[in-house]
Formats: sequence, structure tokens, C-alpha cells
Amino acid sequence: MANPYLKQYLMTAGPTPLPPEVSLAMAEPMLYHRAPSFIDVYARALDRLKHVFGTENDVLIFASSGTGALESAAANLVRRGQPVLVASCGKFGERWSELSDAYGGRTVHWETEWGQKVEPAGLDRVLGENPEVEVVFTTLSETSTGVVNDVRELAEVAHRHDALIVVDAVSGLGAVPIPQDEWNVDVVVSGSQKALMSPPGLGFASANEAALEYAAGTDTPRYYFDWARTVAGQRKDSPDSPFTPAVGLIAALDVALGMIEEEGLEQVLDRHRLLGRACREAVRALDLETFGPDDENANVVTAINLPESIDGSRVPKVMRDTYGITIAGGQARLKGKIARLAHCGYFGAFDILLTVSAFEMTLSELGHEVELGSGVAAAQRVFLEAGVPASAPA
Repeated sequence: MANPYLKQYLMTAGPTPLPPEVSLAMAEPMLYHRAPSFIDVYARALDRLKHVFGTENDVLIFASSGTGALESAAANLVRRGQPVLVASCGKFGERWSELSDAYGGRTVHWETEWGQKVEPAGLDRVLGENPEVEVVFTTLSETSTGVVNDVRELAEVAHRHDALIVVDAVSGLGAVPIPQDEWNVDVVVSGSQKALMSPPGLGFASANEAALEYAAGTDTPRYYFDWARTVAGQRKDSPDSPFTPAVGLIAALDVALGMIEEEGLEQVLDRHRLLGRACREAVRALDLETFGPDDENANVVTAINLPESIDGSRVPKVMRDTYGITIAGGQARLKGKIARLAHCGYFGAFDILLTVSAFEMTLSELGHEVELGSGVAAAQRVFLEAGVPASAPA
């Protein structure tokens, strides 16, 4: 049984820790969603979201999890009986396939080996074999494996085949680059509870004009997630929502986006790069390997291959119950085989050092020979060599 007095640390890739200012925003008195006081907050949050997405598109807000944003894309773009291509490399990428099936699409599911990227050359081949495909669904950051795909190149391949590309950036947005307009990504969907440092409950969909035009020609039944309905409200002179928005969550989001704006988006991305690099160097110093390719862009979550000599399924439990640090284990076929240490959102250098320290002690407790402090020292060197420690926004 967990010690109720043990200080708790949340080191998962979602939900992620909240800055105190974000938590406090939800304690403010409730606002009427049609009142000017909330409309100002709503309009500001919509504008700030465009900056994080790197787009001039309308970023649509839904009161849902990130999966709701994915479902909105399926509801608007999947045409019954028509082929769509899902290019997945892990458990969350599989969700696109499930959504396509749910909306009656003729799903072509091209699944790469878990831990490997969706390669542009492979996508080119599969699209060549399926010339009727008009929409490609894929993932930026596959949270189940730590893999980050090269969305820029995947978008170029999709467009060469006259297909739209839709990207799940639920965990990646705000942690790794995805400038939507610059990379010509037709649709980017995301959620509030990861790198955006906000509570769960908001889903976002940014669709360009090509995607909105395609959606207008799709007769798939939809209501709450109808993009046209939400676009019409948000484009009013005073932006509006066709349904009651999650007022408190949007107020919290606005504060979090303001913190990202103050830190600077490039600085936010640099901070994630530093945290990811420190975590990977700690893994190497422990004579362990990361799961999947060694990738300097994999800065959302570090997936670690656990020693075969231990019961890997016990690692998250010992971390949580003994040391008060909640991490994620492997999912589905990776259960008990990997541990996932997150560093997206409200994280700084000492969050990494603390987690690596507890990870070392956990491995030792479970019977794996560890030189205690070796991983911590490797991470410390990364931070010192960077000149200043990575700090979460204050």
C-alpha cells in the first residue's frame, strides 16, 4: 500500500503537472459563457493556440479529451466505404484505425513495427499501392513507444499522392516542432493535458481550407464534432461556441498559453530538447537502451528497455509506492518490457534528476546491478554543459 504521506511526483506524459497559476485559474468564480468577461478569455485563448500550432487556421476547441479531437477528424473526413490510410507505429496510432472503422471507412492500416518510425519511403510505397486513398492519418509523437515521426516529410509524400494528411499531435504539440502552415499539414489535432500544461478535458483541431472543403463534401453523420458548426461560431466578430464551452478549463488553458508565450515557443522547445537529451544520457550511463531509434527529436517521453533479469511490470509500482513518483510502463505488447519517463510540459531539470535517481534505486531493489548515481551524474553533466539548468516556466 502506498504511503499517504509520501510526496507525490507526476512524471507521466499525460496528464502532466499543472503550474500553480493554472490550477488557481480554475478556482476563480464561474463566468457565464456569453458574457464579455469570458468572451475576452475565449478569444485570447483561440489566438494564442494559433501561435502554438504555427497556423493561421481556426483552431477549434471541443470539450473532450484529445481522443475527441481525433474523433472530430474522423467524423468530418472519413467517407463511408471509401479507403483511408492509417500509418501507425504504436498503440495510439492504432486509434486512428479504430475511429476510421467506427465511421465506416474502408481502412487501409499500415502498421510499422512498434519502436520504429513511419518512414516516408514506406508511406510513398503504400500510397502508390492504394491510389484511391484521399486521407492519411498518422501520429507526430507516439506516446506508447517514445517515437517521433518526421511529419514534414510525411506531409510531402501524402501531397505528392494528392492526399490530405491528418496528424495526432496530442502529446507532441508544444514539446516538439510541428509548425502546421510551414510544413503544410492539413489537419493537426491535440489535447490540453500534455505539453500545454493544462487539465484534461479540451480537444483541439486545426484544419486548413483544403481539409474544411473536403469535410463539407462528407456526408458522415455528425453533430457535436461538426467542424463547420464550430468554425461558424469561432469566426464571429465576438467568437462564440455552438455549445456550452468548458469555461473553467479554457480559463486555465489561457493562463498556460500565456506562460508559453512569455517563455517563448522556441525556448519551450529548447527546454524539451535539453530534458530529453539528459534523460537519454542517463539511460546510456546505466548501460540500458532506449526503445526504438536513438533520436534527438524524441523529447516527449523516453522509453527505456528494462533488463530481462527483473520483473518489469513491478517498476512503475515500486516507483509510485516506494518513492512517490508516477511513471508509465509499457502498454499492450510492451507491458512489463519498457518504462516511460515523461518530460513534456511543466517539467524542469530537477524533475529529471529526481526521477532518474528513483529509477536507479528501483532497479537495484528489483535485483538489477546498478552503479547508483551514474544516471543522475550523466544527466547533471548535460544540464551543466548547457550553461544553465532547464527550468519549467515560473
